[in-house]
Amino acid sequence: MRRQSETLLLVPLLPIFLLGMFPMFLIALLGFFGLALFGVLVVCVGLASSNEAHDNFNHDVIVHGYPRGSERAARTSDMHLATKLGLRLEAVGAAMVITAAIGLCYAG
Repeated sequence: MRRQSETLLLVPLLPIFLLGMFPMFLIALLGFFGLALFGVLVVCVGLASSNEAHDNFNHDVIVHGYPRGSERAARTSDMHLATKLGLRLEAVGAAMVITAAIGLCYAG
C-alpha cells in the first residue's frame, strides 16, 4: 500500500493563505494606523472570548440544571479562566491602540 504525501494535505489551504497574506501586508504597511487596527481586532477577540465563556456557562446551567458543588466550582473556574484570558486580550488590544495613538501624535 502506497502512502500519500503530507504536502497534498496543504494544497487546499494554499488559496486561503494567499488571500490572507495581502491584508497582513497591508496592516504592516499602514504603520501606526495598522497597529491601531490590529489592536481593535484583538479587543474584539477578547470580547468574543468573554462572551463565549459566559454563554457556555449559562447554556450548561439552563440545559443541565444547577449542578452540585464540585461540578459547579469546576464550571465556574473554567468560566473565570476564559474571562481572564478575554480581559488580558482586551488590555493588550487597548495598549496597542494607545501606543498607535501616541505614535501617530508624535510621528505625524
